[in-house]
Amino acid sequence: MSEKVVWFNGEMTPADKASVSVFDHGLLYGDGVFEGIRAYNGRILKLRSHLKRLFNGASRIELKIAFTIEQLEQAVRATCNANQIRNGYIRLCVTRGTGYLGLNPKLCEKSNTFIIADSITLYPAEMYETGMPIITAKTMRNHPAAMDPAVKSMNYLNNILAKLEAVKANVPEALMLNWKNNVSECTGDNIFMISGGKLTTPPLSACPLPGITRALVIELARKADLPVAEEDFTLDTLYGADEIFLTGTAAEVIPVTKIDDKTIADGKPGPITGQLIAAFKQLVADAPED
Repeated sequence: MSEKVVWFNGEMTPADKASVSVFDHGLLYGDGVFEGIRAYNGRILKLRSHLKRLFNGASRIELKIAFTIEQLEQAVRATCNANQIRNGYIRLCVTRGTGYLGLNPKLCEKSNTFIIADSITLYPAEMYETGMPIITAKTMRNHPAAMDPAVKSMNYLNNILAKLEAVKANVPEALMLNWKNNVSECTGDNIFMISGGKLTTPPLSACPLPGITRALVIELARKADLPVAEEDFTLDTLYGADEIFLTGTAAEVIPVTKIDDKTIADGKPGPITGQLIAAFKQLVADAPED
């Protein structure tokens, strides 16, 4: 395989040479936005949806991206081709750019944009068959008045602190509650529960990230005539669910069979979760680009 390269501000750069300044506000303050995107069979899943979310997040924090959506579409594909990635993961980042030690973002003259294409394995393969255990983090999801949950910000410390709790508990993921003590999301994934054949996921007002895979699974469920609701619910309600699963770009669709010390139903992945996993696999075989 050829040397790994990174698309950096419009040019392919050897991965070991690609770097930003120590004065970049993305490094100094987590001031930037990013997307995680998947490639399947040489096609990019929901690339335009990811780019729209990227540009929307950048707009919300007044960050000007130096490239158009069309230019970044071409750049993502070119980066995958240059790294011979047909099935893999793409990380697209936009930082505020080089500035000074002060907070003022207006002193950063130009944003930096880079794209990495590589492989990724998030969870052990057997967990997709047997289910995964998770915990409830003590770390609360950011209040929306403090940080807009629609912004996929490079400042991921809120999620990282909850992830550290999962690591210490020797489980792969942690559930985060919001300021109302309702279920919000996991550190890197959205969450769904199934009770009485009905799928429920927290509404965007509960502060989850508006996940691309979340939206895809809602669409797949509705096509299968499964009732879907975006409603607030508590941890106690989640404990009593018939089935639970997580969704995410890297995670895809993965069942949860235990939360904290509570086994979910009979402790095995449920039939609706299995149905949606199969539907998602069929979907990504075509990797729709919108």
